[in-house]
Amino acid sequence: MANHEEILAAARRVCLERGTNAFTPDDIVRALSHLNAGTIRTHVTSRCCVNAPKNHPHKWDYFKRVGRGRYEIVAKYRTADRLGVREARVVYGADAAAERRSTIHGVIARSGRWYSAECLELPVVTQGRTLDETVSNLQEAVAVHLEGEDLPALGLAATLALQITFDAPLSRVPPA
Repeated sequence: MANHEEILAAARRVCLERGTNAFTPDDIVRALSHLNAGTIRTHVTSRCCVNAPKNHPHKWDYFKRVGRGRYEIVAKYRTADRLGVREARVVYGADAAAERRSTIHGVIARSGRWYSAECLELPVVTQGRTLDETVSNLQEAVAVHLEGEDLPALGLAATLALQITFDAPLSRVPPA
């Protein structure tokens, strides 16, 4: 069995046990301790992820990034019969075809004199010298990343909103 097939099978097992479609790369690393952890992380975050950059010659559309360090199994790979279960086709979790994400989330944090921004559902990172510049750069980077893409295949609605959170450390934490 090829690494990508073994990783997909492990993701299905992890998700089926939890009754959800979401998992982290570390969940798969723990489930496949006999494989190299770096290989597993590369496959989950890039080679097998539909919304990852297209920098690998061979890609599989098994997973999609849904948040910071969180991935889901794409709907067509969620069936229990592919796990070897002899029951009727069972799709666990929400049906992705019926529900498409209409909001993309971004997080902005200050780093010295710069602000950095990261999109949680897409592999998009940018920066700016001001908050306004950073927000504008993030909007442009998301638009460029999605240009020419099949949005329904990525689980996205035709009209999208960008929700941004500013991540700022507390300067003083009150005593407990």
